[in-house]
Amino acid sequence: MTMRLKVFLAAVVSAGMISAVALGGGLPAPPKGTVPNSVCADCHEQETKTKQSAHAQVPCSGCHLKHEEYPHPENAPKPQCKNCHAASVSRFEMSEHAAQIRKGNQMAPDCSSCHGDVHEVKSGRTAEFHTSVPDTCGMCHDKVSAEFAASVHGKALAAGVRAAPDCTDCHGSHEILKHTNPRSSVFSTAVPDTCGKCHGDVRLMARFGLPADRITSFETSFHGLALKSGSQTVADCSSCHGVHNILPSSDPKSMTHQKNLAATCGKCHPGAGSRFALGPVHEVENKNAAVPWVGYATWFYLLVIPGTLGFMFVHHAGDLVRKLATMRFQGRELPMQVFRTVDKTHIRMHRMERIQHMLLAVSFIALAYTGFALHYPDHWWARPVVAFEGNYPLRGTVHRTAGVILIATSILHIVTLVVNRVLREHWRELLPVWGDLRELVEGTLWRLGLRKERPRQSAHSYIEKIEYWALIWGTAIMAITGLMLWFNNWTLAFLPKVAIDLARVIHFYEAVLATAAIVIWHFYSVIFDPEVYPMDPAWITGFSPRVSEDHGRHGD
Repeated sequence: MTMRLKVFLAAVVSAGMISAVALGGGLPAPPKGTVPNSVCADCHEQETKTKQSAHAQVPCSGCHLKHEEYPHPENAPKPQCKNCHAASVSRFEMSEHAAQIRKGNQMAPDCSSCHGDVHEVKSGRTAEFHTSVPDTCGMCHDKVSAEFAASVHGKALAAGVRAAPDCTDCHGSHEILKHTNPRSSVFSTAVPDTCGKCHGDVRLMARFGLPADRITSFETSFHGLALKSGSQTVADCSSCHGVHNILPSSDPKSMTHQKNLAATCGKCHPGAGSRFALGPVHEVENKNAAVPWVGYATWFYLLVIPGTLGFMFVHHAGDLVRKLATMRFQGRELPMQVFRTVDKTHIRMHRMERIQHMLLAVSFIALAYTGFALHYPDHWWARPVVAFEGNYPLRGTVHRTAGVILIATSILHIVTLVVNRVLREHWRELLPVWGDLRELVEGTLWRLGLRKERPRQSAHSYIEKIEYWALIWGTAIMAITGLMLWFNNWTLAFLPKVAIDLARVIHFYEAVLATAAIVIWHFYSVIFDPEVYPMDPAWITGFSPRVSEDHGRHGD
């Protein structure tokens, strides 16, 4: 039977099927002009190869146009992958490979370079294809392929572990971009998310006996927070673990092996680990035997912060209720401090104290905002300052500048106390005395409704003394830990790594405690206290309408 006759009979059969469907319904009509692959096999051996490929179910006529003409015209258009794989081709067109083709690089790969001849292409979903990816990429990237083959990922892949990553799991399959391209999956800021596809999968990590908190612990670290905010110079996962040559930390050749940590960290922190061995990196706040003090500090603050803030809230809530009941509903005192005559016989804040208070207020507010913006860069309230950063570390610069102002103000406070007798005498009123304990107990009982008569309260009572000495303590702690974090190279070179981990934990939780205490304890005393509302002007004028020594006369 000649080729012309076969084509003619195939066309007759196709026409008959179309007529039957049109008359009686049933199966959908095949595409117009469809010719069985067996017809093509008489002349083209590719049909036999296609049977074993991913295109086995695709008719020859689906790709080859003008197939029904015989002899086939020489100018028949070649099949285009995008006719069926439009999405994949579209992604490929945005890749570095496609960019090289457009530049005229004849060695740049196209679809067939990776997938093979169109008649023999294998499905990308098979284990065989998955295992062969490094060899395919190695045709061009031989050095990288050799490094990958020796890595923990490459060895697992070669052993047939289906969940082991190949090149495409990190670089993408069709949309492969340079690592310097911000849209690349291996761009520095995207690396944690790329690694997290596997190392953030709890079930997968449990299957291989690996810790599942590596991504989480990294994201809460200084490196992770800086990356999240857009920094391109800070270390990412690959900076410490390697890129294609990743090995388990137990391997002596691994960058994260104990004996190699000093060299690995030393790339960014010269001298790190030169005096003390560097301990665990990810296990900062976990219950790890190597860093117990970090865990102790964390638990300490988790207990102290709720207890301290809870007492402050209950104390001032009771104060508000008692004073509102007396001043608003019983009318025993004037309703607002603005209607009272200010007693100028007792100055509450001298001019130098007001200057120091202003410096303290400005630096503290800047420290609190930028500090929490550094820790939570994704939150809406941090976006205004993050948006202006670009390549300049605005938050860090403002935070450190405010820290210097706070430390300078503290030094100024000490110097003025030494050289100025008036300020020194006034400061002595803030020294704790045994009577403060009595005032604390009696004042708290009255505010909780457990004491009927309002107790006497000193001009500078336990409320101000608690706040002042907490400020002194907190400033010292924040200054020390802040300087350790700022000059981290020195810290890592001269102190054990646990010191910087401890400093980070203490600095953060102390900031939480200090900020919340200012909002609950201080703001109430100088703004919301009914005796001074809407504001105690002492920080501006030096004098306050607050009744002090006459408190004992206003019993209930």
